[in-house]
Amino acid sequence: MSSPKTIGSREVHAAIERLATAIQARHGQAKNLLVLGIANGGIALARRLGAKLGAKRVGDLDISFHRDDIGNHPIPKEFTPSLLPGDVNGAAVLLVDDVLFTGRTAKAALDELFDHGRPGTVELAVLVDRGSRRLPIVADFSGTKIDAGEDEDVVVSLNDNPSHDRIEIRPRAGRARRPSPIQ
Repeated sequence: MSSPKTIGSREVHAAIERLATAIQARHGQAKNLLVLGIANGGIALARRLGAKLGAKRVGDLDISFHRDDIGNHPIPKEFTPSLLPGDVNGAAVLLVDDVLFTGRTAKAALDELFDHGRPGTVELAVLVDRGSRRLPIVADFSGTKIDAGEDEDVVVSLNDNPSHDRIEIRPRAGRARRPSPIQ
């Protein structure tokens, strides 16, 4: 098992800046882009990106009831309802999350999004791509890539005080690794 590693606020801010720059290169001012943070990890990042992009429509997407492990966790730890600041139908949607790992969260976000309508396009932006996908899902925009083992967690902390932002790679504690339902 590896020892904990921390990526500090300077590197986190550089990764967010790379994300914003790449999104802006593709979408210009992005004023018409519908930016949706995937609850709970993507909400703070979506708000920061929305501010950097000048996006007028930034909201939250709750995936609790679309998770494939809802049987193991029938009551969501935190309930953040989906708050969509505009019509999804025909919209250019940017889904935002903190970490992309197996792809299951992104799949659940797509399921929730399509419950609200049929977007024109959907793109995925993540702060950290840690690899080890189990579904054919790739981020359109990634701030940084981290090689983390199956026995490690990648934890992103975006705080009200940005000088305390960090990404931690630490040994997975107290959880037995469950086999993936997708083999």
